[in-house]
Amino acid sequence: MSTIAITSNTSWYLYNFRKNTIQALIKKGYQVYAIAPKDGYSVKLEALGAQYVPIDIDQGGTNPIKDLKTFAGFLSIYRNVRPDVVLNFTPKNNIYSTVAAKIFGGKSVNNIAGLGAIFINQGVSATIAKWLYKFSQRFANTIFFQNEDDKALFLDNHLANPSITDRLPGSGVDLSRFSARPSNDDGNVRFLVVARMLYDKGIGHYVEAARKLKAEYGDSVECRLLGFVGVNNPTAVSKEEMQQWVDEGVVTYLGVSDKVEDEMAEVDCVVLPSFYREGVPKSLLEAGAMGKPIITTDNVGCRETVDHSVNGYLCEPKSTESLYAAMKEMIEVGHSKRLIMGQASREKMQSTFDEKIIINKYMDAVESALKA
Repeated sequence: MSTIAITSNTSWYLYNFRKNTIQALIKKGYQVYAIAPKDGYSVKLEALGAQYVPIDIDQGGTNPIKDLKTFAGFLSIYRNVRPDVVLNFTPKNNIYSTVAAKIFGGKSVNNIAGLGAIFINQGVSATIAKWLYKFSQRFANTIFFQNEDDKALFLDNHLANPSITDRLPGSGVDLSRFSARPSNDDGNVRFLVVARMLYDKGIGHYVEAARKLKAEYGDSVECRLLGFVGVNNPTAVSKEEMQQWVDEGVVTYLGVSDKVEDEMAEVDCVVLPSFYREGVPKSLLEAGAMGKPIITTDNVGCRETVDHSVNGYLCEPKSTESLYAAMKEMIEVGHSKRLIMGQASREKMQSTFDEKIIINKYMDAVESALKA
């Protein structure tokens, strides 16, 4: 029986974004190890049939000592587990797990799901990150990219061998779980952002746009937020800031949820004003699958989800005015038009972003690695 390891910087990610991939691997007869920091979702990974192995990863930090400990953790795990193939997700896993796996004979299949804040700003951190990618990715068997911009950046900077690169349509979406659930017409318009609460995700611009819309439309417009607050990230929104916005009556904060589809079902439009280097945002794929129109930025990864004026609107990154104009237009087009746009979103997800496409790609990559 071949052994497959699947790694990420949170157990939450593996369970929420790679659950069906794990189940497909187990069904195929592979022994699957799920490797990620311990959180409330670690036990759920074991319930899927995977063997859970904890590791410490400082996901948002740049402390080299902590990163060396992460690398040592992967070395220790792979010395014992000896996986045949490792599927890596999230940046530090793509780097440190790949090198550690190579030392013990494992083949790596990596997923570049966006390049994050570190590639937005040029500087020492970006230089080090690029060097680490260039060094580590020479040991990968396959590198998947979620958008053409990231793939081009890697190839232009000679960070990867073109012969081992491939393109995926994001992380895909489970079309059965996220079924079409159009909103009701009660005279109100509800917007929702689903994301980690980071300023790089455009949360500040969303709050400012919400403030303007509330002043103009009053209680007939509601702007909701769903996702982790106060996370370990330099651009994180603090719990205190979020509470100030809620107390002001500008936004409604919903916390976090394992049933994001129920929260999306209640709204008329899903928004993500990110200027972060996204892969293809999962929340937008899920929103589209549920038949929701989308407003997002004309930015790497985000633009893949929207055909402008067909299933939503693209706005300018880092522009409150552009975001406000797009949200105002979504209000003014009316409920019937929003339903038509939502149907176009569902059709786009069905044709391009079905999770089954991604899972099949991974099964092929695993089989190829095993034969290599």
